[in-house]
Amino acid sequence: RKNTKRVPSFRKLLRTSKIKLDNKLKNKQYKQQSAAKKYRKEQKKLREAVRDAISRKPFPLEECKKKQVAEKREEEEEDALPLDMMDEDDLKLMEDLSQKASFLTRDLSSNEPVHIKKRKRASVMDKYEKVPRRMQTEPEKELIHLLPIKDKGGIIPRTMEKPVLHVAQDEEEDTEEMEEAEDFNEEPLPVFTPEEMAAQRRQKLQERKMHIAALASAILSAPDSNIKKLKELRAMLMEQDPNVAVIVRKLVMVSLMEILKDIVPSYKIRPLTEAEKATKVKKETQKVREFEEGLVSQYKFYLENLEQTIKDWKQRKLKKSNVISLKAYKGLAEIAVKCLCELLVALPHFNFHNNIIVLIVPLMNDASKMISELCCEAVKKLFKQDKLGYASLGVVKVISGFVRGRNYDVRPEVLKVFLHLRIKEVELQKDSEAIAPKKKFMTYKEKRKNLSRMQRKWRKAEEKLERELLEAEASESKEKKLKLHTETLNIVFVTYFRILKKAQKSPLLPAVLEGLAKFAHLINVEFFDDLVIVLHSLIASGDLSYRESLHCILSAFHILSGQGDVLNIDPMKFYTHLYKTLFSLHAGCTNDDVEIVLQCLDVMFAKRRKQVSQQRALAFLKRLSTLALHVLPNSSVGILATNRVLMQIFPKMDLLLDNESQGSGVYLPELDEPEHCNAQNTALWELHLLQRHYHPMVRTFAAHLIAGAPTEGSAALPLDLSQRPATELFEAYSMRGMTFNPPVASVTPRRKDTFSQMDAFIDEELNKLLQQRISETVVHKPLDFAKHLKESSLS
Repeated sequence: RKNTKRVPSFRKLLRTSKIKLDNKLKNKQYKQQSAAKKYRKEQKKLREAVRDAISRKPFPLEECKKKQVAEKREEEEEDALPLDMMDEDDLKLMEDLSQKASFLTRDLSSNEPVHIKKRKRASVMDKYEKVPRRMQTEPEKELIHLLPIKDKGGIIPRTMEKPVLHVAQDEEEDTEEMEEAEDFNEEPLPVFTPEEMAAQRRQKLQERKMHIAALASAILSAPDSNIKKLKELRAMLMEQDPNVAVIVRKLVMVSLMEILKDIVPSYKIRPLTEAEKATKVKKETQKVREFEEGLVSQYKFYLENLEQTIKDWKQRKLKKSNVISLKAYKGLAEIAVKCLCELLVALPHFNFHNNIIVLIVPLMNDASKMISELCCEAVKKLFKQDKLGYASLGVVKVISGFVRGRNYDVRPEVLKVFLHLRIKEVELQKDSEAIAPKKKFMTYKEKRKNLSRMQRKWRKAEEKLERELLEAEASESKEKKLKLHTETLNIVFVTYFRILKKAQKSPLLPAVLEGLAKFAHLINVEFFDDLVIVLHSLIASGDLSYRESLHCILSAFHILSGQGDVLNIDPMKFYTHLYKTLFSLHAGCTNDDVEIVLQCLDVMFAKRRKQVSQQRALAFLKRLSTLALHVLPNSSVGILATNRVLMQIFPKMDLLLDNESQGSGVYLPELDEPEHCNAQNTALWELHLLQRHYHPMVRTFAAHLIAGAPTEGSAALPLDLSQRPATELFEAYSMRGMTFNPPVASVTPRRKDTFSQMDAFIDEELNKLLQQRISETVVHKPLDFAKHLKESSLS
């Protein structure tokens, strides 16, 4: 049959797909590589077999088993030589041979194999013997297609063999030679004394420090052109020298953190689109793009290194190199956490900020107190400096999810960071009138009617200028800020309400109550009724501490003093509870709770003065005056300042300053109901005791209240005291730092006149008697207490 297959024409070769040719070439190269790899493996096995056969030691043969044969054949008896006809030397020689060579003593009649172990050893050798010495098929040679030649007969394709470089085989042989050379040429390492090792370590450390300093200075001097050196500096995080690895890695972490804080731009870098990459730009623009791309990638790798360091420490996992011990990993992890905290606060606008938040929030609940405090302080700083609210919203979302994921089993410090949020105003639910668009002051028709052409032109120019000024400021609108704050606070309240509903006996409850007390005025009106009921049930349960119950009272009154005025809720039970528990305060550990009590009194009386009866105000005034005798000076000053406010707000409080006033009933100080204790029938005698207090501010306030708390005249307070609230006075005169405010004036001791002992007595006879008594020697006689009893019994 005639072969119809022809050589492909030049045009057909040109029409052949380039991808198809590339695939053919790749397949051919892959086949050649696999064949060469297989050949190298077989040669390596053969070399190992030869090496094992040479190094193997000969092992002793098995002892032959003596078998007793009952019947011997006649041919053997005829051929065998009788033992009695053999010499003793020949017999001994035969016995020795029988022990050395097992084939001489083998029983040919039996089919049982004699040397099983030998057969196993032999099979290993047979296996290596069957391995071919050479490759049966040589690897295919790669061809290079050259340009074809065209002659009269047609197109002649041309090819050429590509020279194959046996690089892998040569490298393998080189490594084997190096290993053999190391085996044979092992030299003993030099032994250093401890002083020499310390000096060598100091020298290495100094070299690394100089290298880090040189790289850092180069990057800071020209970040655009030296961005590649950032990668070189980051590579030093993998320092492998065990003598200096820990310190070098710590130094590199801190150096990279400070460099990034300096060179990072004040905007977020977004990845370029395909269209932007395809367009041609100026050299300066291309340089900026390369710098931004390199900066983002190195920043990402740096954060990954910090994360991996913390994970290795948390999982107690060592690297394969074992350069750093587990104890040293703790120090590295602490430095990594510090760097992450610094970047969280310093670069809230830059890329990967949310990734840093996800790393930091779980560490706020870490078992290590130091790491937990570091992360909590970093989040507090971020909340305080975040003016717009983007970063705060991200942190609050992650914390809420983390608390919920851990089933509310977290440290109270995690929730206490919410108290540092800068939220003073939120978007409240607006009425339909507020939502409706505001009517303009002047319509277009009114402008045409009331304004001239020139006035309209000036008004239009002014409006355009105002719009341009707002755009130039680039300031975020107030509506956007309120929207972010509202979303943040909603997440906070959802977290608080979940804990109040599901985990009322959780250690997180004090932090929740404290947060509700701070943000209660921003809660939506729909939740007020239910929230007040929950707070009262918590107080009535008796499971709360005194401080927690004070937070409940403060939260309830914050709710009722703001938008809660429209609700018909009687807070009398909260007044009664506070009045009943006031004497729980004293000069000991509960002295710090006086600040919360002062806040409660301010909300209960100053902001709700119209809802408070005179009897209730008199009862609280009397009990607070009694309490001022039992607390520290700063608490006494705060309580007396609150009493001053009560006397100024309620005009009939001077009843307690008049001894001759008469009323119905007798004052009952032990009664827990402020409305029915008849406080109008008593007097503020405590103020006379407080006038003799050792603290000058307490004396000043007591004298001011005895005079009726006047705003003018000689008994009036100075402006610096009268205009300050009670909580501020409590903090100002606090004794936490073991200092006295105002400071005590130092009294210089008077110099006493020196006089001699003899000159003190003018009478000479008295001086003589004194000298006699001094000169006499004192004889100590033993005391006998039973002497008098003995004499009385004898008589």
